Amino acid sequence: MDSKEFREAAISSIDEIVNYYDNISERPVVSTVEPGYLRKLLPSEAPEDGEAWSDIQQDIEAKILPGITHWQHPNFHAFFPCATSFPSILGELYSAALSGACFNWICSPAVTELETIVLDWLAKLLGLPECFHSTGPTNGGGVIQGSASEAVLTAMIAAREKHLRETVPSSLEGDAREDAIALKRSRMVALATTATHSSTKKAALILGVRFITIPVTSTTSFALTGSLLTAALASCRARNLEPFFLTATLGTTDTCAVDDFPSISSALSTYTSDPTSPGSLWVHIDAAYAGAALVLPPIQSSTSLPSTATFHSFNLNMHKWLLTNFDASCLYVRDRAWLIRALTVNQAVYSNSASSGGLVTDYREWQIPLGRRFRALKIWFVLRSYGASGLRAYISKTIQLGERFASLVQERKDLFEILTGPRFALTVFAMRGGSEEEANVRTRELYSRVEGSGKMWVTSTVLEGRFAIRMVTSVRTTEGEDVERAFALFVEFAEGILGGEVGV
Repeated sequence: MDSKEFREAAISSIDEIVNYYDNISERPVVSTVEPGYLRKLLPSEAPEDGEAWSDIQQDIEAKILPGITHWQHPNFHAFFPCATSFPSILGELYSAALSGACFNWICSPAVTELETIVLDWLAKLLGLPECFHSTGPTNGGGVIQGSASEAVLTAMIAAREKHLRETVPSSLEGDAREDAIALKRSRMVALATTATHSSTKKAALILGVRFITIPVTSTTSFALTGSLLTAALASCRARNLEPFFLTATLGTTDTCAVDDFPSISSALSTYTSDPTSPGSLWVHIDAAYAGAALVLPPIQSSTSLPSTATFHSFNLNMHKWLLTNFDASCLYVRDRAWLIRALTVNQAVYSNSASSGGLVTDYREWQIPLGRRFRALKIWFVLRSYGASGLRAYISKTIQLGERFASLVQERKDLFEILTGPRFALTVFAMRGGSEEEANVRTRELYSRVEGSGKMWVTSTVLEGRFAIRMVTSVRTTEGEDVERAFALFVEFAEGILGGEVGV
C-alpha cells in the first residue's frame, strides 16, 4: 500500500467509522454469535499473496462487526463505560502513525514531555494535591498505564520495595539479608475490602504476598471506615503479619461506594505513630471510574480525599468516563523515587546523556513494560477539544440521567426497590418480593428477560444475598429518551413476571 492507496483507504475507513457511529443505535447491543463463529468464516492460513484493501474492508462489516458488543451503544448500561470520542480516535491515529517504543526521553522527547504536561493538566482539573503534580513540592507526577489493574500492580511493587527498604536492617548483607527479606515477604499483607476491585487481589497473587479482605456491609454503605481498618490492622498484628499496602476506593465496582477517607486517614495516623507498628502502609486510591466526577467542583469538595500525608498513589481511567478510548489509565504518585527505585533495570543500550545527567523523565522506570505508546496524544486532543467546561457538562449530564432513571424506579415502588444509588450515574435495584428468596427469583428472571431481548445490556451483582441489577447511564451516546425506553422495558417485563408468565 503506497501513500496514494493509503489516502484512499483511510478516507473510506473514516467514512465507514462515521457511518458506524451515526447508525450505532440500529445495531443490537450485544453480539449474538456462537463461540468459535469466526474460525468458520476465515481461512485456516494467512494468504500467500496480498489482498486488495476493498476486500479486507468488506470483511469488517461481514465478519468482524457481528462479533462485536457495542460499548458505545446508547443502550449499553452494563459494567462501566469504555468511553471514546472522535478527538480521541484521531489521537490514536496519529499515535499509530508516529509509532515507536519510546521508553527513554531521547527515543522521542515529545512523547515524554507531552505526557508529563497533560497529566499535570488532568491533576489540576481533578483537584489532586500539588504533590501529585510533576512541578509539585515533592517531585511526584503521573504516568499513563494500560489499565487500573496494571496501575495497582505497579504501585504494589513500589510499596513492597519501599516496605523492605524501611524494615530490613541495612546492616545485613549477603545471605543474611536475603534470608531476612524472604522472611519479611512471607509476612507481608495487601489489604482491600470485599467491595474492592479484584485487581488488588490479582496484584498480590502475582507478587506472591498475602491478601486479606476487610468485610464491608450495607451498614457503612459498603464503604471502608477507619474503625474497620483499625480492626483489620490489629488482627494482622496479632498474627505477626505486616500490612504494607491498602487499596481504598472512590467508586467501587458493584455500587460506586466511596470509602470514608477522613476516618481512614485518622486510623492510619494512629497506626503509623505506634512505635510497635511493622512499618508504614502504602495507600493507593482506586478511582478508576468515579474519579472522573472530580472534574466537578462540588464532587471534589464532597469527596473528602485524604491529606497528602496519608495516601501515596491515585489512579483514574480516562478510558472509562472521560471520552478517551482504551487504553488511558492515569497513575499518580506522591514521590516518583518510589517507582524509580523499584522498577529501574539498566542495560548499556539504554544509556544516553540526557538520562545519565538526570535532566529528563524516563517513563520506562515508572512501569512494568519497557516500551510504551504515544497515548498522551489522545488525552491532549480530548482535553483541548472539549475543554474543562465540556468535560464537566458531559459528566453532569450522565449523572442527571442516572438520577432520572432512579426517580422513575422510585415511582414504581410496587415493582422495584433501589438498593444503592443513584451514585455516579449508577443505580442498583431489584424487584420487590414477599421474601428475599422471592425477590431474588423475580429479579433474576427480569435480568434474564432483559438480556434475552437484545434491546439493551445491563449487568448484575449480589449484595448481602440480594440479587440486583446495575443500571449505568454514562455512555456518551445515551440520551434521556434512551433511559426512558430502558425503564419502560424493565416495567414491561416486571409486570409480565408478576402476571404469572412462565419462567418464575
